[in-house]
Amino acid sequence: MNDLPSAQTISIVVPLHNEQENIRPLYARLIEVLNPIGKPYELIFVDDGSRDRTPAILDEIYESDTRVCVVRLRRNFGQAAALQAGFDLAQGDVIISMDGDLQHDPEDIPHFLLKMTEGYDIVSGWRVERKDAWLTRRLPSYIANWMMGNLSGVKLHDFGTTFKAYRRETIRNIRLYGELHRFIPALASWSGATIAEIPIRNTLRQEGRSHYGLSRTVRVLLDLISIKFLLDYSTTPLHFFGLLSLLGTGAGSLIGLFLLYQKLFLHRAIMIEHGPLIFVAMLLFLAGIQFLSVGLIGEMLSRTYYESQKKPIYTLREIKSRRPESTVKVEPQ
Repeated sequence: MNDLPSAQTISIVVPLHNEQENIRPLYARLIEVLNPIGKPYELIFVDDGSRDRTPAILDEIYESDTRVCVVRLRRNFGQAAALQAGFDLAQGDVIISMDGDLQHDPEDIPHFLLKMTEGYDIVSGWRVERKDAWLTRRLPSYIANWMMGNLSGVKLHDFGTTFKAYRRETIRNIRLYGELHRFIPALASWSGATIAEIPIRNTLRQEGRSHYGLSRTVRVLLDLISIKFLLDYSTTPLHFFGLLSLLGTGAGSLIGLFLLYQKLFLHRAIMIEHGPLIFVAMLLFLAGIQFLSVGLIGEMLSRTYYESQKKPIYTLREIKSRRPESTVKVEPQ
């Protein structure tokens, strides 16, 4: 794997929660794969509030290998928080995240690195032949991947796998919470990141107990809604709520005009003949006003958020200019 630039460094980030049976075999396989590559690397194990012997085993590995870093969280914050902690500590030019249950094969790491040499910002794994249970894992995953691809415009087969490679500058621009670690490519696409996908092997868990289940599907689907809103309307929430407002007030106004015509020109007893319709018109009109108010408040909060933190609404890949370097100053607004 000498195709990587000579100065390229690698960080492997592995979140762990009660994985005492898998840590040593995983560490041994990582070393076996990474040493022949011939590039500087570090292994970052993040203990996400384990209650078994995971912390003790990590301490033993840390004492025996200077390339190992251990991050220990105070409690079980979840995989997104554990990954974020690892990304914050990572110093490699290429950062690879993977699960600690040996369902991700370390022998696939060179394939990620080789694909990164083609200039991509993110390389995502694709479990072509999944070994998981069909009803509780594969079917919900298929539905979520289909929805995410259509909502975000990022055409990946497998958003859910943790096995991904990132350029450090790409992943440092993304903050994770909830279940959003599954949708990093979609979040990164907002800033123009280039994304590729490679097939990876998927094996059944041999030791320990899986921390995933059907209940997580509901949370993932709710996060899909969050992702769609963040991608399309985070800087212009009024565009989203304003449309709902126009639909509500427009429909309520049309019904109101119809009822007014019935009353003034046809002299109908609208309270008797169209009582429920009057209620619907009022409800739609008031709902439209509320959506407009929420949109305006969201617009002010969005502006406050970006301006107070000096958070850019775009990211730069490079600047080309014939002006002297000292005069090229760009401050995103």
